[in-house]
Amino acid sequence: MKIGFIGLGIMGAPMAGHLLAAGHELFVRTRSKVPEALKAATVCATNTDVARAADVIFLMLPDTPDVELVLFGKDGVEGGLAKGKTVVDMSSISPMSTKDFAKRVNAAGADYVDAPVSGGEVGAKAASLTIMCGAEPAVFERVLPLLQAMGKNITLVGGNGDGQTTKVANQIIVALNIAAVGEALLFASKAGADPAKVRQALMGGFAASRILEVHGERMIKRTFAPGFRIQLHQKDLGLALQGARELGVSLPQTAGAAQLMQACAANGMAELDHSALVKALELMAGHEVAPA
Repeated sequence: MKIGFIGLGIMGAPMAGHLLAAGHELFVRTRSKVPEALKAATVCATNTDVARAADVIFLMLPDTPDVELVLFGKDGVEGGLAKGKTVVDMSSISPMSTKDFAKRVNAAGADYVDAPVSGGEVGAKAASLTIMCGAEPAVFERVLPLLQAMGKNITLVGGNGDGQTTKVANQIIVALNIAAVGEALLFASKAGADPAKVRQALMGGFAASRILEVHGERMIKRTFAPGFRIQLHQKDLGLALQGARELGVSLPQTAGAAQLMQACAANGMAELDHSALVKALELMAGHEVAPA
């Protein structure tokens, strides 16, 4: 199949690589250098050219305005759309905007799938991403084999926008778990216990979680090079709180986690991994979970 891929960042590049390795013809558009692993891809001059060349166009971009610009801006994807083509947006963006984008893509004759992912850089490289989809069932079934080249847990949640809603819910859970693990390890360390052994003990009980396993280790070993940057998780929590206002619901714990990430960003840590949220707690306590 002829595949377009726009957004060859930390996650997009390996995801596109899996599609290329699966034997598909790949057309890309990127502002940065094309990774060595994607040298077999055809580099297009514009996003419109990608859409003209491809049957399915994947997007993996940072935020809602980026997706809107790539789709509908100058030389955008919209200009190359036609009946039979499908846009699959794997970015994490506003559910409400997604519904609008889907209608505009449909008006151009093409189908739309919102398919945000969870699993970070590790999942992107291992093709083990969790993918949450919003689409018409027939459209989902058509692109499912392509999604299976990039992920393992792939779910059609509902119509357009429902995939993005699921991703926002995912990011709420992840942020609150990071904060909880950070508070627990900080408490243990300040009390004089060895945080590494505390983590080991907790991994055998009801408090065990993937966050405690992976990000708890990061907090102890002080390895905060990004898999998923604080700046991007801030954006996702902003979507959650914006949605909460629109829906008239209160998300107090989400707001608290967002403030911790804001404290990190204000102290020059926006580019660190989101596990570095613990650093905001450490600043307030005047104590680090483990020495650097």
